[in-house]
Amino acid sequence: MANVVIDRLDPTDIATIAHLYNQVFRPERGEDFFSRRFRNRGGILVLVARIDHDAVGFYVGLELKPSVHFAWLCGVTPEMRRAGVASQLMRAAMDWARTEGYASIRFECHNQHRAFLHFGIAEGFDIVGIRWDPDRVENLVIFEKLLRE
Repeated sequence: MANVVIDRLDPTDIATIAHLYNQVFRPERGEDFFSRRFRNRGGILVLVARIDHDAVGFYVGLELKPSVHFAWLCGVTPEMRRAGVASQLMRAAMDWARTEGYASIRFECHNQHRAFLHFGIAEGFDIVGIRWDPDRVENLVIFEKLLRE
């Protein structure tokens, strides 16, 4: 497992968040994409995993409802995948969410993202549902994990 340092970013640092996203995902997204998503949201958490001074992964989550923290985005640079970076980010997010009083953490995953489906199961998340995504015209698998000590 890669030994990463996880730093918390201020959610107003939209430029850095967009840069990290665009290193991992396509199509690229501009700062306005993130600004719109964060508008009127509470419980925003932005984490960056780094090795030395290089960002190798990130996590962005927000409050879905008062008892549920939603892991909106979690990405790892291609060269660092399967090195435990996502697991470390998710554990840090779960620790934060537990401290903040959330009862559970949830994420959604497209069926074709098999590695992340496996990740959710390996990290002890339960499949709690399926949601239709009209933008992508496919189902999303919904994972959730209780944050009890």
